[in-house]
Amino acid sequence: MALARSLGAVVSGVSGQLVQVEVDHSRGLPSVGLVGLPDASVIESKHRAKTAIVNSGLVWPKGRVTISLSPAELRKHGAGLDLAIAMGILGATGQISLELICDTVFVAELGLDGSLRSVPGALSCVIAAAQAGIHSVVVPFGNIAQCRIVPTARAAACSDLNHVIAYLRGESEPLELAPTTEPDSTELIDLSDVVGQEDARWALEVAAVGRHNFSMIGSPGVGKTLLAQRIAGILPPLTEKETLQATAIHAVASTQACVSPITRPPFEAPHHSASMAALVGSVHGHRVTPGALTRAHHGVLFLDEAPEFSRNALEALRQPLESGHIALSRSSWTGLLPARFQLILASNPCPCGNALTDTLKVCSCASLALRKYTMKVSGPLRDRIDINVLIPSIRGTSAGESSAVVRERVISARQLSAQRFADYPWSTNSEVPPASLRLDFHPEPGGAELLNSYVGHSGGLRGSHRVLRVAWSLADLAGNRRPTREDVALAIHLRNSEMAMAS
Repeated sequence: MALARSLGAVVSGVSGQLVQVEVDHSRGLPSVGLVGLPDASVIESKHRAKTAIVNSGLVWPKGRVTISLSPAELRKHGAGLDLAIAMGILGATGQISLELICDTVFVAELGLDGSLRSVPGALSCVIAAAQAGIHSVVVPFGNIAQCRIVPTARAAACSDLNHVIAYLRGESEPLELAPTTEPDSTELIDLSDVVGQEDARWALEVAAVGRHNFSMIGSPGVGKTLLAQRIAGILPPLTEKETLQATAIHAVASTQACVSPITRPPFEAPHHSASMAALVGSVHGHRVTPGALTRAHHGVLFLDEAPEFSRNALEALRQPLESGHIALSRSSWTGLLPARFQLILASNPCPCGNALTDTLKVCSCASLALRKYTMKVSGPLRDRIDINVLIPSIRGTSAGESSAVVRERVISARQLSAQRFADYPWSTNSEVPPASLRLDFHPEPGGAELLNSYVGHSGGLRGSHRVLRVAWSLADLAGNRRPTREDVALAIHLRNSEMAMAS
């Protein structure tokens, strides 16, 4: 009789969860028992492990094998536990020393020939291991690029079962990545492509500084989509922590197991026919599929033709815009999914799109149709938009500054806010909570007086808080120590869509 323990990991939501694999080998009729709430893919792992061990020239144990997956109350899914189960069996039968497998996490699917295959969510598993103080992790070669970005983990890539054993014994080196240089896709769509629209370009820059929610209303063809698609090029690169979180989310959400590290803010632009489940996420069995809101974490969510989205899908945005996460509750899974994103909306002024044109085109929409169209984006959702812009018809063809030039100004302004928030758990102006805004980050006296007057006219505090956050971004761009009266006045101007950029 022999007992061995190895470590694996599974994905719960978008986070990793360590799993202890206990393997007991005892006398009795040949059988393999697997307990610990495994799903069908985990139950099948005993067959993959057996065939992989035999085809690798190793010995499958005779007698009774019992495999327990702990914690027992956690549902396990996916093929990522294959390697941990195989290593536990090899340890229980004395084919590898128990000391070599007790402090290493194994995450891989096994092929029938013993090869290691990539699994979705491997990065989340490596992060969970590092947080638990376990720094040695073995993963397939296809997952090593994303797993190497965890600074406190020693992720090693192996090709097959025999390679894993040789690596643990110190007889072989892990596989290494060849240096590659991938082109930055954001450089292919430059802000200089937008001709005219100087005011809208500047408003987009202000939104990028503070990560403010941004709405554009304009006739078809004036450049709303063009502007929105180019915001990723003027945003600063993700920090190390943001890169870890964004890559882990996309590694879980992607149908491909090999996901490259995400160092630029992600940009999600779902079609207007997307359902609420496609936006907030869905649960199939015990597997969570992150929606567009979660995939846009630390990035941008762009809803083109916003009034064409279903009312339920749009209303689902309200809670994540305030809290930064989605409380997903389903019969088989309940938990939180991260969703701190910058929202950009683009819409026409009416169903035909000609309400704001100053050309020969005339709006043909009935008043009832116009009312129904504008009411699709509710007042509470509009109240969560910091900057509202009316995009006029194009009146010039002069090219503006490139994304690289604008990005430098955005980065400089972000550095000022980062210094200001060095002792706080947030980094951008849009994240400052209302209590801290009122107590620690108030504007100059003239700006405070104007802001108090705005509160009385707007009828709500949320609007004044969002105005003050935008005023801080304007101050950072201008290099002001605190928002001036002019900064507050301009922030109020940007807040009100019926005034902003009208010309």
